[in-house]
Amino acid sequence: MDVDLIFKIAAIGIIVAVLNQLLIRSGREEQGMLITLAGLVVVLSMIVVQISDLFDTVKAVFGL
Repeated sequence: MDVDLIFKIAAIGIIVAVLNQLLIRSGREEQGMLITLAGLVVVLSMIVVQISDLFDTVKAVFGL
């Protein structure tokens, strides 16, 4: 696992948190929730790719 992945996830989290707070303070709570959900989907898609690579590695190691 690269350290870059951790930094990317942290950057997405910071950006989503700032945008969420800006939207909540301007009275757009629904759009803030959508931004949060979009950030969650992006991070989960990044993690799913890494988990897929992990399973491929485990299959290769054990010859499955």
